[in-house]
Amino acid sequence: MNSLPPLRSVTIAGMSPALAVDDVEVVVTLPTFRRPQQLLAALDSLAKQKTARRFAVIVMENDDEGKEGMRAALPVFESGRMSGLVIVAHERGNCSAYNAGWHTALLRFPNFTRLLVIDDDELADPLWLETMCKAADSLGVDIVGGPQQPVFADPAHQAWATHPVFAPPYSTTGPVAALYSSGNLLVSRHVLLTMGPPFLDLRFNFMGGGDSDFLSRAGQKGFKLGWCAEAKLFETVPARRLEPDWIRARSLRNGVISTLVAKKKYAGTAFANTRVFFKSLALLAASPLRALLRLLVTGSPSVAIYPIHVALGRVMADFGYANEQYRQPEKN
Repeated sequence: MNSLPPLRSVTIAGMSPALAVDDVEVVVTLPTFRRPQQLLAALDSLAKQKTARRFAVIVMENDDEGKEGMRAALPVFESGRMSGLVIVAHERGNCSAYNAGWHTALLRFPNFTRLLVIDDDELADPLWLETMCKAADSLGVDIVGGPQQPVFADPAHQAWATHPVFAPPYSTTGPVAALYSSGNLLVSRHVLLTMGPPFLDLRFNFMGGGDSDFLSRAGQKGFKLGWCAEAKLFETVPARRLEPDWIRARSLRNGVISTLVAKKKYAGTAFANTRVFFKSLALLAASPLRALLRLLVTGSPSVAIYPIHVALGRVMADFGYANEQYRQPEKN
């Protein structure tokens, strides 16, 4: 598409002085919600990027009431320490924040070729931006994903890094058939223009999975996907996320998202919903054996039960279950 609709429910709160929008080659989008100190740490890690590429950062404040992130970030930009701008995405929700940032990038920076994504609970390796861009070139792909390496509040919990809830889907760099998360992502400009706004489906706003759905649809359109194992982001994992109820809820949610994304993927084909439902039943039937094998290999009951919870979530989605973990941020 060559023209973009006007951007609604978004306010430009501030920007760096003398921002040379025509010179920006790469845009980094950073959504934030009630994590002002972590946001500042994320921005500091972006300021330390070792690259000759001219890049700008868009912070998307998604707390229309408190605006703590906006107030924390504005001095960083208005002082010139960071190039870019701070916007307020007034419509709350994960997908709304991403849509606001990606749409703003297209409207404000006419010559950027790549857009990267980092979250406000992540820190970027100093070579992250350069490594992601080089991977897109060397792999000849349109979209690149990278690992979100968990950093636990208690170092004794580092063994949890291999749990499926936290572990990356791939361990080596190369082309891949699917990507699932926007937590560490590069998207080429032409992908955004082709997919068009709204990029992420707002039905996933408080559940998560809008990124997985976007990436699935982009793959269906023929865009090439790749993985860069060397381009690391370091994600802070609070102790709350190691509690059994959170792990269970996230596992069930992953199953729900899998069903919803699959239904959209096969929409319009014969017996699409039936096809997805019977696959879910098959996965549920096989999950006890898969759990037993995982238990024998890992010795971890939590890792072992993961495929059972995912399969249950897939089936429950067909009966209207939706775990909106982002609806209550204090519990996430």
